[in-house]
Amino acid sequence: MKTGYKVALYGAALVVVFGGTWAAGAATGTPQAPPVHAEQSHGEEAAHGGHDQAPSKLPPGLSVSDNGYTLKLDATKSLQFQIEGPDGKPVTKFAVEHEKRLHLITVRRDGANFQHVHPEMAPDGTWTVPVTYPDAGSYRVFADFKPEGGPKTTLGADIQVAGDYRPKAHEDSRTFSVDGYEVTLDGELNVNKPSAVTATITKDGKTVTDLQNYLGAKGHLVALRSDDLAYLHVHPEQGDQVKFAVEVPTAGKYRLFLDFQHDGKVRTAEFTLTTHEEGGHGH
Repeated sequence: MKTGYKVALYGAALVVVFGGTWAAGAATGTPQAPPVHAEQSHGEEAAHGGHDQAPSKLPPGLSVSDNGYTLKLDATKSLQFQIEGPDGKPVTKFAVEHEKRLHLITVRRDGANFQHVHPEMAPDGTWTVPVTYPDAGSYRVFADFKPEGGPKTTLGADIQVAGDYRPKAHEDSRTFSVDGYEVTLDGELNVNKPSAVTATITKDGKTVTDLQNYLGAKGHLVALRSDDLAYLHVHPEQGDQVKFAVEVPTAGKYRLFLDFQHDGKVRTAEFTLTTHEEGGHGH
Protein backbone atom coordinates (compact mmCIF):
# COMPACT_ATOMS: atom_id res chain seq x y z
CA MET A 1 0.00 0.00 0.00
CA LYS A 2 1.30 3.47 -0.81
CA THR A 3 2.27 5.60 2.14
CA GLY A 4 0.85 9.04 2.81
CA TYR A 5 2.78 12.20 2.02
CA LYS A 6 5.49 13.05 4.52
CA VAL A 7 8.07 15.82 4.40
CA ALA A 8 10.29 16.25 7.42
CA LEU A 9 12.05 19.54 8.11
CA TYR A 10 14.49 20.02 10.94
CA GLY A 11 14.67 23.34 12.77
CA ALA A 12 11.94 24.91 10.60
CA ALA A 13 8.17 25.13 10.74
CA LEU A 14 6.18 22.58 8.74
CA VAL A 15 3.43 24.05 6.62
CA VAL A 16 1.10 21.81 4.61
CA VAL A 17 -0.70 23.35 1.63
CA PHE A 18 -2.85 21.49 -0.89
CA GLY A 19 -2.58 22.70 -4.46
CA GLY A 20 0.19 22.97 -7.00
CA THR A 21 -0.01 25.78 -9.53
CA TRP A 22 2.67 28.40 -9.97
CA ALA A 23 3.32 30.44 -6.84
CA ALA A 24 1.96 33.97 -6.46
CA GLY A 25 2.87 36.31 -3.62
CA ALA A 26 5.76 36.23 -1.14
CA ALA A 27 6.96 37.41 2.21
CA THR A 28 8.93 40.61 2.62
CA GLY A 29 12.46 41.00 3.89
CA THR A 30 15.51 38.92 2.98
CA PRO A 31 17.39 37.45 5.97
CA GLN A 32 20.88 35.98 5.59
CA ALA A 33 19.53 32.48 6.10
CA PRO A 34 16.01 32.61 4.59
CA PRO A 35 13.45 30.48 6.39
CA VAL A 36 12.19 27.52 4.42
CA HIS A 37 9.22 25.21 4.80
CA ALA A 38 7.65 22.39 2.89
CA GLU A 39 4.57 22.41 0.70
CA GLN A 40 2.67 19.20 0.15
CA SER A 41 1.56 18.67 -3.44
CA HIS A 42 -1.70 17.53 -5.12
CA GLY A 43 -3.47 14.32 -4.32
CA GLU A 44 -2.92 11.23 -2.22
CA GLU A 45 -2.45 9.02 -5.27
CA ALA A 46 1.01 8.22 -6.61
CA ALA A 47 2.37 10.04 -9.63
CA HIS A 48 4.52 7.23 -11.03
CA GLY A 49 3.59 3.55 -10.78
CA GLY A 50 5.95 0.57 -10.54
CA HIS A 51 5.87 -2.58 -12.61
CA ASP A 52 3.49 -4.36 -10.23
CA GLN A 53 1.25 -1.41 -9.43
CA ALA A 54 -1.78 0.19 -11.07
CA PRO A 55 -1.06 2.77 -13.79
CA SER A 56 -0.33 6.28 -12.55
CA LYS A 57 -3.05 8.91 -12.66
CA LEU A 58 -0.56 11.79 -12.45
CA PRO A 59 2.87 12.40 -14.01
CA PRO A 60 5.97 11.95 -11.83
CA GLY A 61 7.17 14.66 -9.50
CA LEU A 62 3.79 15.76 -8.11
CA SER A 63 4.07 13.63 -4.96
CA VAL A 64 6.40 13.74 -2.00
CA SER A 65 5.62 10.04 -1.47
CA ASP A 66 5.23 7.39 -4.19
CA ASN A 67 5.82 3.68 -4.75
CA GLY A 68 6.30 3.39 -0.97
CA TYR A 69 9.22 5.85 -1.01
CA THR A 70 9.14 9.25 0.71
CA LEU A 71 11.33 12.33 0.20
CA LYS A 72 12.39 13.69 3.61
CA LEU A 73 13.81 17.13 2.95
CA ASP A 74 16.02 19.26 5.21
CA ALA A 75 16.73 22.64 3.65
CA THR A 76 17.71 24.65 6.69
CA LYS A 77 21.39 24.86 5.66
CA SER A 78 22.74 23.19 2.55
CA LEU A 79 20.13 20.99 0.93
CA GLN A 80 19.99 17.63 2.72
CA PHE A 81 17.49 14.82 2.34
CA GLN A 82 16.82 11.12 2.69
CA ILE A 83 14.71 8.74 0.65
CA GLU A 84 12.62 6.75 3.10
CA GLY A 85 11.74 3.27 1.88
CA PRO A 86 8.56 1.21 2.35
CA ASP A 87 10.05 -0.14 5.59
CA GLY A 88 10.36 3.37 7.02
CA LYS A 89 14.17 3.31 6.87
CA PRO A 90 16.49 5.45 4.70
CA VAL A 91 17.35 3.82 1.39
CA THR A 92 21.12 3.39 0.89
CA LYS A 93 21.31 1.36 -2.33
CA PHE A 94 20.41 2.97 -5.65
CA ALA A 95 20.82 1.83 -9.24
CA VAL A 96 23.00 3.95 -11.52
CA GLU A 97 20.98 5.73 -14.23
CA HIS A 98 22.51 8.23 -16.66
CA GLU A 99 25.81 7.69 -14.82
CA LYS A 100 24.44 8.83 -11.44
CA ARG A 101 22.60 7.18 -8.55
CA LEU A 102 20.32 10.18 -8.08
CA HIS A 103 19.50 13.33 -10.02
CA LEU A 104 18.30 16.40 -8.12
CA ILE A 105 16.46 19.21 -9.90
CA THR A 106 15.45 22.52 -8.37
CA VAL A 107 13.39 25.19 -10.14
CA ARG A 108 11.28 28.10 -8.97
CA ARG A 109 7.54 27.62 -9.43
CA ASP A 110 7.43 30.24 -12.18
CA GLY A 111 9.90 28.15 -14.21
CA ALA A 112 12.97 30.27 -13.41
CA ASN A 113 16.32 29.47 -11.75
CA PHE A 114 16.64 25.87 -12.94
CA GLN A 115 19.46 23.78 -11.45
CA HIS A 116 20.42 20.15 -12.07
CA VAL A 117 22.86 18.83 -9.46
CA HIS A 118 24.16 15.51 -8.16
CA PRO A 119 24.35 15.20 -4.36
CA GLU A 120 26.72 12.96 -2.43
CA MET A 121 25.28 10.26 -0.17
CA ALA A 122 26.60 9.42 3.30
CA PRO A 123 26.57 5.78 4.49
CA ASP A 124 23.38 6.45 6.50
CA GLY A 125 21.48 7.43 3.34
CA THR A 126 21.65 11.20 3.83
CA TRP A 127 22.25 13.11 0.60
CA THR A 128 23.88 16.55 0.72
CA VAL A 129 24.49 19.19 -1.94
CA PRO A 130 25.18 22.93 -1.77
CA VAL A 131 22.34 24.76 -3.52
CA THR A 132 21.87 28.51 -3.70
CA TYR A 133 18.56 30.21 -4.39
CA PRO A 134 19.28 33.54 -6.14
CA ASP A 135 15.76 34.95 -5.76
CA ALA A 136 12.84 34.73 -3.38
CA GLY A 137 9.90 32.45 -4.10
CA SER A 138 8.61 28.91 -3.95
CA TYR A 139 11.03 26.32 -5.33
CA ARG A 140 10.22 22.77 -6.41
CA VAL A 141 12.79 20.10 -5.55
CA PHE A 142 12.73 16.85 -7.56
CA ALA A 143 14.59 13.67 -6.61
CA ASP A 144 14.86 11.31 -9.61
CA PHE A 145 16.16 7.83 -8.70
CA LYS A 146 15.73 4.07 -8.90
CA PRO A 147 16.32 2.03 -5.74
CA GLU A 148 18.08 -1.28 -6.24
CA GLY A 149 15.27 -3.79 -6.76
CA GLY A 150 12.63 -1.05 -6.82
CA PRO A 151 10.76 0.99 -9.44
CA LYS A 152 12.06 4.17 -11.03
CA THR A 153 10.58 7.01 -9.00
CA THR A 154 10.49 10.81 -9.04
CA LEU A 155 9.48 12.59 -5.83
CA GLY A 156 8.92 16.30 -5.37
CA ALA A 157 8.61 18.77 -2.49
CA ASP A 158 8.61 22.56 -2.18
CA ILE A 159 10.76 24.91 -0.16
CA GLN A 160 10.04 28.60 0.38
CA VAL A 161 12.70 31.31 0.19
CA ALA A 162 11.67 34.56 1.87
CA GLY A 163 12.01 37.91 0.16
CA ASP A 164 10.47 40.09 -2.50
CA TYR A 165 9.02 37.60 -4.99
CA ARG A 166 8.89 38.87 -8.55
CA PRO A 167 7.57 36.17 -10.90
CA LYS A 168 8.87 35.89 -14.45
CA ALA A 169 6.69 35.31 -17.49
CA HIS A 170 7.93 32.90 -20.17
CA GLU A 171 6.79 33.41 -23.74
CA ASP A 172 7.20 30.56 -26.23
CA SER A 173 10.83 30.45 -27.33
CA ARG A 174 12.92 27.92 -29.26
CA THR A 175 16.28 29.70 -29.08
CA PHE A 176 18.56 30.41 -26.14
CA SER A 177 22.00 32.01 -25.84
CA VAL A 178 24.51 31.00 -23.17
CA ASP A 179 28.26 31.74 -22.97
CA GLY A 180 28.43 32.58 -26.67
CA TYR A 181 26.53 29.46 -27.74
CA GLU A 182 23.25 29.73 -29.65
CA VAL A 183 20.93 26.76 -29.04
CA THR A 184 17.84 26.08 -31.16
CA LEU A 185 15.20 23.45 -30.42
CA ASP A 186 13.24 22.00 -33.36
CA GLY A 187 10.16 19.77 -33.23
CA GLU A 188 6.59 19.91 -31.97
CA LEU A 189 5.11 18.65 -28.70
CA ASN A 190 2.20 16.31 -29.40
CA VAL A 191 -0.10 15.14 -26.63
CA ASN A 192 -0.10 11.49 -25.52
CA LYS A 193 2.59 10.29 -27.90
CA PRO A 194 6.38 10.64 -28.05
CA SER A 195 7.44 13.88 -29.70
CA ALA A 196 10.86 14.12 -31.36
CA VAL A 197 12.76 17.32 -30.53
CA THR A 198 16.28 18.08 -31.75
CA ALA A 199 18.73 20.68 -30.48
CA THR A 200 21.22 22.45 -32.75
CA ILE A 201 24.13 24.21 -31.04
CA THR A 202 26.24 26.84 -32.80
CA LYS A 203 29.11 29.10 -31.78
CA ASP A 204 30.48 31.98 -33.84
CA GLY A 205 28.04 31.03 -36.58
CA LYS A 206 29.33 27.44 -36.88
CA THR A 207 27.59 24.27 -35.76
CA VAL A 208 29.28 22.61 -32.80
CA THR A 209 30.03 19.03 -33.85
CA ASP A 210 32.34 17.93 -31.02
CA LEU A 211 30.02 17.95 -28.02
CA GLN A 212 31.21 15.80 -25.14
CA ASN A 213 28.88 13.23 -23.64
CA TYR A 214 27.07 14.39 -20.53
CA LEU A 215 25.40 11.77 -18.35
CA GLY A 216 26.00 9.20 -21.07
CA ALA A 217 24.49 11.15 -23.99
CA LYS A 218 25.05 14.24 -26.16
CA GLY A 219 22.76 16.14 -23.83
CA HIS A 220 20.30 15.78 -20.96
CA LEU A 221 16.80 17.25 -21.23
CA VAL A 222 14.30 17.92 -18.44
CA ALA A 223 10.70 18.81 -19.35
CA LEU A 224 8.26 20.35 -16.86
CA ARG A 225 4.58 21.12 -17.32
CA SER A 226 4.16 24.84 -16.64
CA ASP A 227 0.86 24.71 -14.74
CA ASP A 228 2.04 22.40 -11.96
CA LEU A 229 5.69 21.52 -12.77
CA ALA A 230 4.89 17.86 -13.41
CA TYR A 231 8.17 16.10 -14.22
CA LEU A 232 7.84 14.45 -17.62
CA HIS A 233 9.45 11.51 -19.38
CA VAL A 234 12.30 12.39 -21.73
CA HIS A 235 14.33 9.73 -23.52
CA PRO A 236 17.65 10.57 -25.24
CA GLU A 237 18.06 9.14 -28.73
CA GLN A 238 21.29 7.45 -29.82
CA GLY A 239 23.40 9.00 -32.55
CA ASP A 240 25.35 12.16 -33.30
CA GLN A 241 22.33 14.47 -33.04
CA VAL A 242 21.16 16.00 -29.76
CA LYS A 243 17.74 14.42 -30.07
CA PHE A 244 15.08 13.41 -27.56
CA ALA A 245 11.63 11.82 -27.39
CA VAL A 246 9.39 13.90 -25.08
CA GLU A 247 6.07 12.54 -23.79
CA VAL A 248 3.54 15.16 -22.65
CA PRO A 249 0.17 14.07 -21.17
CA THR A 250 -1.90 17.22 -21.66
CA ALA A 251 -2.18 20.22 -23.95
CA GLY A 252 -0.59 23.43 -22.76
CA LYS A 253 2.75 25.11 -22.12
CA TYR A 254 5.96 23.34 -21.09
CA ARG A 255 9.39 24.43 -19.93
CA LEU A 256 12.35 22.44 -21.29
CA PHE A 257 15.92 22.60 -19.98
CA LEU A 258 18.85 21.20 -21.97
CA ASP A 259 22.22 20.47 -20.33
CA PHE A 260 25.11 20.02 -22.79
CA GLN A 261 28.87 19.79 -22.40
CA HIS A 262 31.55 21.41 -24.54
CA ASP A 263 35.20 22.21 -23.78
CA GLY A 264 34.82 20.51 -20.42
CA LYS A 265 31.98 22.71 -19.13
CA VAL A 266 28.29 21.94 -18.76
CA ARG A 267 25.88 24.69 -19.82
CA THR A 268 22.10 24.90 -19.72
CA ALA A 269 19.73 26.21 -22.38
CA GLU A 270 16.06 26.75 -21.60
CA PHE A 271 12.99 26.83 -23.83
CA THR A 272 9.23 27.29 -23.60
CA LEU A 273 6.95 25.38 -25.99
CA THR A 274 3.19 25.05 -26.31
CA THR A 275 1.75 21.77 -27.56
CA HIS A 276 1.13 21.50 -31.29
CA GLU A 277 -2.60 20.95 -30.74
CA GLU A 278 -2.82 24.47 -29.33
CA GLY A 279 -0.84 25.97 -32.18
CA GLY A 280 2.46 26.17 -30.35
CA HIS A 281 5.20 26.99 -32.81
CA GLY A 282 7.48 29.11 -30.62
CA HIS A 283 8.78 32.54 -31.33
